[in-house]
Amino acid sequence: MERKERPFDVIGQLAALRRYARSLVRNSDEAEDLVHDALVRALEKKKSFRSGSNLRTWLLSILHNAHIDRLRQNRSLTRRHDEAAVEAEQSLPAGQEHAVRLQQVRDAFFGLPEEQREALHLVAIEDLSYQEAANALGIPIGTLMSRISRARAQLREFEENTPRKSHLRLIGGDGNESN
Repeated sequence: MERKERPFDVIGQLAALRRYARSLVRNSDEAEDLVHDALVRALEKKKSFRSGSNLRTWLLSILHNAHIDRLRQNRSLTRRHDEAAVEAEQSLPAGQEHAVRLQQVRDAFFGLPEEQREALHLVAIEDLSYQEAANALGIPIGTLMSRISRARAQLREFEENTPRKSHLRLIGGDGNESN
């Protein structure tokens, strides 16, 4: 009985793909993953394979390209992790007591009415002038100043009524301190 070779017999090429993958990544588990990725790509691109072409060469090329893609992806991931590590090294986590206090202040800020919170955020956090913040919100400057004043008064009341050991201090708005 004559054995007829199928034109897209990827199973017959597995040994060559595994050998090449192991030589690229030097780890059998990673090599298996690379072969798997290459076979998935090959099956997705099966229609681009020209009958009569060298299947082994085509599959090895796909495997090589999958390997290059993985290297690029790993380099990109490593670069992002390194950048994140630099950022993490520059900041130290607050002590537990300080972290709890900051969370309380954050909750008080987010407990403000929306119009007060957005006005205070634009001026105190985004460092916009009163005029710029009023323009951004589409309100008169007097309305903005009133909202900020009420927000500061509410936060000041929160500060006065909350027992603390923290050195946080709300500045501005009472005439004794400047904005």
